[in-house]
Amino acid sequence: MPLKRNGLLFLLGISALAVAIAVLLLLGNTEEAPVHLAVRFCGLYGYLFLSMATLTTPFLREVTQAFGKPFLKVHHSFSVLGMVFITLHPVFYAVERLSLSIFVPNFSSWDIFWRLAGRPAFILFYIAISAAILRAKAQKRWRIFHGLMYIVLLFGIVHANLVGTDFQNAGILTIFNVLFLAVLAGFVLKRYRNYQQKKNTT
Repeated sequence: MPLKRNGLLFLLGISALAVAIAVLLLLGNTEEAPVHLAVRFCGLYGYLFLSMATLTTPFLREVTQAFGKPFLKVHHSFSVLGMVFITLHPVFYAVERLSLSIFVPNFSSWDIFWRLAGRPAFILFYIAISAAILRAKAQKRWRIFHGLMYIVLLFGIVHANLVGTDFQNAGILTIFNVLFLAVLAGFVLKRYRNYQQKKNTT
């Protein structure tokens, strides 16, 4: 099936959003070392594409019709992009700091835990990804672990709001917080649709 108008508009919207984010990032402080710019860029783009992957989940039929491709193919395309960027985000930061401690969650205080919430988010992210890969072997339980992606995005947005360099920019702050609210709305919609489907089959 060919790409439909709605699918094309969706891709153009994401492309425009990605360009806007890059422009806002480059209009900020770019007098830093290239490795730190890479940390910022990968963090923002990783969150963007993981949010998009998560946002598609309540719309299996609509996504399939709009893109003319199986839902999982579209969903996994966004997921892979998000996975690459979100993995490189702490990797570049570890290179910058010359330390692997940035991968270790810090529970020394409530404030520090949330400021460094990207650390547990990174671990939960790979648990969620592993669940999707192993879903054929755990058909009844994989969704529970894959659903950790919502926790990952929650931890990520709190971490970004508290310590993110680019979240001092009102444009980026607005874009990513609205994205998270959209993810929450999608989560509620998905639960509601599942409830309605079960109600109609009983």
